[in-house]
Amino acid sequence: MPVTNQRTAGHAFLRHLYADVYYPDHVLDKGRAILLRLCERIEAGQPSDLTALYALTHAATEEFNDLEAEFEAAGSEIETVAREEIAEDFWFVASAYGFEDADAEELIAPREW
Repeated sequence: MPVTNQRTAGHAFLRHLYADVYYPDHVLDKGRAILLRLCERIEAGQPSDLTALYALTHAATEEFNDLEAEFEAAGSEIETVAREEIAEDFWFVASAYGFEDADAEELIAPREW
């Protein structure tokens, strides 16, 4: 199911990371796919409150946790710059779907990065 929200459909997820050779594009592509799947899940499930949204963002965060080994295998890691960029994109998604009052830390609470 393609993303229909115009803000998220046209957003360049992980843009700053793609611009830095330290982060391998093939792993970033997987991270971008996680964020797009999150958008699809939000559109399909239409969470009615923050608790429902957090369930979706936590699942996506767990997917990012699984990418850490791939970053490391490629000579990279999810360090400070990447953490900030990923967190900003989670916040962007929440706000694009009307959850401006979401807690930025709670969106990614199960993160291991």
